[in-house]
Amino acid sequence: MALSRQTGLRGPADSHGPRLHDFRHRFAVGVLLRWYRDGSDVERHLPELSTYLGHVKASDTYWYLSATPELLQLALQRLEQQQLQEVRP
Repeated sequence: MALSRQTGLRGPADSHGPRLHDFRHRFAVGVLLRWYRDGSDVERHLPELSTYLGHVKASDTYWYLSATPELLQLALQRLEQQQLQEVRP
């Protein structure tokens, strides 16, 4: 909290406001959004993001997929497209 005040993210009397961890979350969500929008194989790249974030297991990174409505929507669209391709001859 002291660092966020020193950098100007919070005022001297603010009890709430951006935390440094919020930037980490935003970074992870931004990477995932870019991968989905670019059509990348998110499952294949997820271990890379997990390693970068310092997660021991890739499953710890899956949380970010459900934490953001836009990511959830993109993941759902990708799943629906895959299901359609499996049904078509």
